[in-house]
Amino acid sequence: MAVRTWRPHPLDLTIVEILDKKGGMTDEELFDMLKETHEDLGFGTLNRTLMTMEVQGKVHVSALTKGKRRVELVKRREPPR
Repeated sequence: MAVRTWRPHPLDLTIVEILDKKGGMTDEELFDMLKETHEDLGFGTLNRTLMTMEVQGKVHVSALTKGKRRVELVKRREPPR
């Protein structure tokens, strides 16, 4: 039986921080950067997290070529004062 523990730094927060610092990138580049802090991360988990974040309006994922996607952080507009 696998033991699951809570991460001190959630995956979606790490994704937002990386995209905020580096800008848009391919899903493979993002996966490689995330593997440094989340050693047991699989590509399926990344895909599920990106899909959830896209539905929430946090990121935008678009197709570049077959098998490659570009991931960008959605910039929120500030409400008028």
